Amino acid sequence: MNTASVNTAISRRRLGADIFELLGSMRFAVSLLVFICVASLIGTVLQQNQSANAYIDRFGPFWFALFDKFSIWHIYNSWWFLVVMGFLVVSTTICLLRNAPKMIKDARSFREYVRAGSLRAFHHRVEAVSALPAQDTLEAVQEWMRGQGYKYKLRHDGDGVMLAAKKGGANRLGYIFAHAAIVVVCVGGLLDSELPVRLQVWLGGKVPLTENMLISDVPETGRLSLANPSFRANMLVPEGTSSSSGIISVENGVLVQPLPFTLKLNKFVVDYYSTGMPSSFKSEVEVTDPDTGASFSRTIEVNEPLRYKGVTVYQSSFDDGGSKLQMVGYPLVGAASRPFDLDGVVGKDAELTVAGDGRGIPLKIEFSGLRVINVEDLSGNAEPQPKAIIEHVAAVTGSAAGARNEHLTNVGPSVQYRVIGSDGQAHEFTNYMLPIVLDGVPVFLAGVRESASVPYRYIRIPVDEKNSVTEFMDLRAALADPAMVRLAVQRFVQKNRGNELPEDLLLKAAENALHTFRRAGFNGIIEHVPERDRENVLGFAVPMIQLSLIELRNVMRERSGRPAVDYDGPQGKAADQWMQMALLGLANLPDYPAPVFMTLKSFEQVEASVFQVARSPGKNTVYLGCLFLVIGVFSMFYIRDRRIWVWIKPHERGSEVMAAMTSQKRTLDFTHEFERFKESFKRFTT
Repeated sequence: MNTASVNTAISRRRLGADIFELLGSMRFAVSLLVFICVASLIGTVLQQNQSANAYIDRFGPFWFALFDKFSIWHIYNSWWFLVVMGFLVVSTTICLLRNAPKMIKDARSFREYVRAGSLRAFHHRVEAVSALPAQDTLEAVQEWMRGQGYKYKLRHDGDGVMLAAKKGGANRLGYIFAHAAIVVVCVGGLLDSELPVRLQVWLGGKVPLTENMLISDVPETGRLSLANPSFRANMLVPEGTSSSSGIISVENGVLVQPLPFTLKLNKFVVDYYSTGMPSSFKSEVEVTDPDTGASFSRTIEVNEPLRYKGVTVYQSSFDDGGSKLQMVGYPLVGAASRPFDLDGVVGKDAELTVAGDGRGIPLKIEFSGLRVINVEDLSGNAEPQPKAIIEHVAAVTGSAAGARNEHLTNVGPSVQYRVIGSDGQAHEFTNYMLPIVLDGVPVFLAGVRESASVPYRYIRIPVDEKNSVTEFMDLRAALADPAMVRLAVQRFVQKNRGNELPEDLLLKAAENALHTFRRAGFNGIIEHVPERDRENVLGFAVPMIQLSLIELRNVMRERSGRPAVDYDGPQGKAADQWMQMALLGLANLPDYPAPVFMTLKSFEQVEASVFQVARSPGKNTVYLGCLFLVIGVFSMFYIRDRRIWVWIKPHERGSEVMAAMTSQKRTLDFTHEFERFKESFKRFTT
């Protein structure tokens, strides 16, 4: 072997030794603990596992993209946090392996080979000459040591005797147990993290699914083993159905986790506060063991999980299990107003084609939710906002139990859905089944938003005498019929001939105003008007449009065989309010991003329970680590180590005695104990 090879081998050994020394150093372990503390602080302050839109809305796209690199949205399962935890386990284990044998050896040693002359170097020492013979003095010292709980060992050196005593050696176990606790707790945390699942993705050939498919169609690469040592999955089970698989979110996809039993939801029970929040909810389930065929019934509640075959099933939340909906649709384009029926199921899609302006408009409707109870505070006449399911679940802790508000009103069921056009554009909608009284007028609310990160904005649609939107929809369709608009405008002009404008100009102005109003609302009326003149233009146009709509409504009713609306009789005020609300609703329709308005006719609710299923072997490991930590802290703080050396040798007719006392921690208690030892020393040397 040449010199270069030898030098290379030596350099490699030195590098390995340096790395080993770094991993086992206290500074490295403390640095890792600082990282973990900072990460835990972030995970505590920043709410974890929320939707990406919520974080984008809070931090903006730039900071979201930057923070997403470090996965701070699920920081406890981020790759770097798991790596830091792994290094902490390695570092602490090396520290333990290097130092524990030395500490155990030192704790067991009496250090009896200390020289007599070395005792004079101790700060806490005492010397005396006793009139008793050396043997009698030794026996007195031994008796005192036994009485104080010291263990001792004798070493004869010439004519003298060295007595080495110690107690509290278990104090050293505090270091060992405390460091072992860190290792055990971290190992338990890693066992209960996503690390076992991620290792199967990285090394075991598992591929997360990114497409929707039936569980029976999931390939083997998308399924985890039934013997998976650790997992935490979610499972949604509608009433009357069963499931034997959980879903684990991994990166941008999911994996299917088979369970060692089948869980069937027989009934979901939920009780509500007067606020509309659930006071409690529970699931009555039937568990079947496929190996034996045996089954049993159990009730799962919040804080009362089901434990079976090493798997724990928690009641996490609840959701819709595929409620059946009967919808009525009204076209919002063209002169057609005939409603149509549409059946839907929550969680599924429906396709339809809406006729309008001589062409068919293809749409896809995704029904996303049904809320049977919506309790709102309408004291300020503000539009309600549908509550997310997590807000309902949070109320079970009791936060809503004490709420008292006399203005709370149950506004009835609501349905949420998304409308996707042929161009792929989608908006979210929410519509209430029953009319809501706002500003003293009963209206239907048509809510729309672009995404879940923004609140709903509403169009108020006035209610007709049948508590429906039919009258308003017929008026909208009539506004799109040029012939009916012209007839209504002619009637308006005949009743307002005394106006300053000539009759033909007033006719043209009113007709153009209605067409522009239908197309773009009030914004279309003033879009080309200078800012300083807009108030005057609206002051002239709004009354003209409202009076023309009154005539249009009567024309519409006459053509359908209904009497004209009486604005002078007892119902005149209600008719005026209806028309004012219709005017505002029609003005907002151009901003409604859907060619159809859907109302909920009836429904058949199907509840579903959302369970969290977990196999967490690390739990018992963490408990063991906590026990180690308690033992370690108790040993370090409450077990005090003491060492005493007493050198006795004959001196003339008596004996010469010299003693020293020491401890790892020379506290005030140690000083007091040494003073007591000096007093005792004087007694058995006199």
